[in-house]
Amino acid sequence: MKEMLTLNATEVRVLGALIEKGITTPEYYPLSLNALVSACNQKSSRDPVMDLSEADVRSALFELEQMGLVRVLSDARVSKFEHLAYGKLSLGRPETAVLGLLLLRGPQTPAELRARAERMYTFDDTAAVNAVVDRLAAREEPLVVQLTRQPGARESRWTHLLGGPVATDETSATPSSVRAVDPGLGERVAALEETVRALEERLKMLEAASRE
Repeated sequence: MKEMLTLNATEVRVLGALIEKGITTPEYYPLSLNALVSACNQKSSRDPVMDLSEADVRSALFELEQMGLVRVLSDARVSKFEHLAYGKLSLGRPETAVLGLLLLRGPQTPAELRARAERMYTFDDTAAVNAVVDRLAAREEPLVVQLTRQPGARESRWTHLLGGPVATDETSATPSSVRAVDPGLGERVAALEETVRALEERLKMLEAASRE
């Protein structure tokens, strides 16, 4: 990558949604604009939850296409869209899964990433996730950065850098207090979230496909 890409919040969400759906629902991929808007606006597995319009997503797709991150496929019925992150950012499958989760859900610990990545890539253990984020952080143009560990937390969270530089000093105390009491609770909750998300996602994709 010759220069660091800087995406706005909508572009981050669109790219993350394309990465996720390309892996988890290949039968519906590439995505139509309709399906992509639904994927961007999911209420589950998204942080923050967004309410993007077709115009918002279309504009983001145009910008991502100019950056070489998205390709438009046209047929007789409807245009569809696919991401090109593998080649543009030189990513393997595990790196793509981790980056996709960070784009969609914001800063996360390696344990959270491992649990939530189950449908995108199966990591043997948390150490395998640590190896991936370390590789992404050690690149000439880093794609992720480790945030300062919160008080009481067992692990530091990681965040992506595709939206530009971020402050690495965290001050908010959220799930860290829970992890300190039960270190495995966060991972179990993340796994349950993924099960619910998968069911909701399947329903939304079926509904989107039926409208086309």
